[in-house]
Formats: sequence, C-alpha cells, structure tokens
Amino acid sequence: MSGLQSLRAQLQRFGCTPAELLALAVLATGSLAGLGLVWLAAGPGTVPAAAPAPTATASQDPLAVTEAEVVVHVTGRVAAPGVYTLPGGSRVADALAAAGGPLPKAALEALNLARPLVDGEQLLVGDVPSGAPPASASPTVPPASGVPPSAPAATPGATPAAAPVSLNQATAAELELLPEIGPVLAERIISHREQIGGFTAVEQLRDVSGIGEKTFQAMAGLVTP
Repeated sequence: MSGLQSLRAQLQRFGCTPAELLALAVLATGSLAGLGLVWLAAGPGTVPAAAPAPTATASQDPLAVTEAEVVVHVTGRVAAPGVYTLPGGSRVADALAAAGGPLPKAALEALNLARPLVDGEQLLVGDVPSGAPPASASPTVPPASGVPPSAPAATPGATPAAAPVSLNQATAAELELLPEIGPVLAERIISHREQIGGFTAVEQLRDVSGIGEKTFQAMAGLVTP
C-alpha cells in the first residue's frame, strides 16, 4: 500500500476529510505564528518602565513653619509685670506697652526700645540709680584723731555703674563697673555673650564660669539683657 493510500485510510478511520485536515493544518500554523510573535514581544531585555516617584511639593514640607508670636517675661519697673504673648516681630516698646508702661524712675535709657523681641526672653526694667553704694559694699570707717585712713585695696567692681548695664551692648570697661566684676570676669561675660548669640535673661549670667550665687546677687539688679 502506497503512502497516499495509507494516509487516506487513516483519515477515513478518524472520520476526517482531506479538506478538514487542511483546515486544521492552517489553524495550527496560525496559532504557532501568533505564539512566536508574543514570545518575541516579551523576550529577554524588555524591562517595563518604572512609574515616576511622586515629588514632594513645598506645601508638604513639615519644616515650613513661620513664627507667628513671641512669649516674653516683662518684669521690674513696669505697671503690670508678667508673661505676655505678642505678635511675631514685636519690639521692646511693644512689650513695655503690654505691661502697662514703665513706672517713674524706670531706666529706659538702658533699653533699646526698637530691638525685636526673642521668644522666651526676659525683659528687666531697672531703676535709675540714686548714687548710693550697693548694699554689698563695705561700710566706710571714719578716720581716727583726724588722721586720714589709708586707701582701701581696689576690688573688682567697687565703683557702681551709673545706670543699668546692658549685657548685650556693654564693653569690658563698662562691665567692670559692676560689683564683683573684674577684667577676667568681664571678658568671660563678653565671650559667653558671643557664644550664645546674646543674653535673653539676666539669669544666664549664672552660666558664666566664675560667677557664683553671691556675685550674681550683687549685680543682678544692675544689669539688663
């Protein structure tokens, strides 16, 4: 039996005609061609494009915060000492007005009324000095039998300052006019002032090396930030 006769016998066995077999062959060929195209499109080296990462806008920055107000402690020779909340950018003059204004004999010349306030600072309004020596000064001993006493040994800060001294503006010579303050402590105060960017409260003098509680109490009422 020839090959063609054998193929016809197999088709008759499965009930397929030559036309149906041809159609199946064409369909199989088309399917294989389609699979080949899909494999080529998704072949090695094809990497899908990554979605762009979202970019943060300025409005999402948590650090973009502006200071809307300042809180200051106004004390000393003012009508109503206390803690006051003022709008950001307020000046020393605004803080005095919020505290009811200065009292008579307030040493306003020691203050820079145009200076911007710093949040958390203390504003101390001192008295105009009366010229009397500070309470910590040693009493003067009257001379005996008309003989003038010998001159006392010079002590740092023995000469009282003429007005409250601004810690942020005073020179070393002006600081030396304060009780218990000599050249060494004056230079330390100026050095500490530069390190912290300026005093905001008189109590910060306690952080200066060499200033103990006694020295601080002797000069606290004679200085302002």
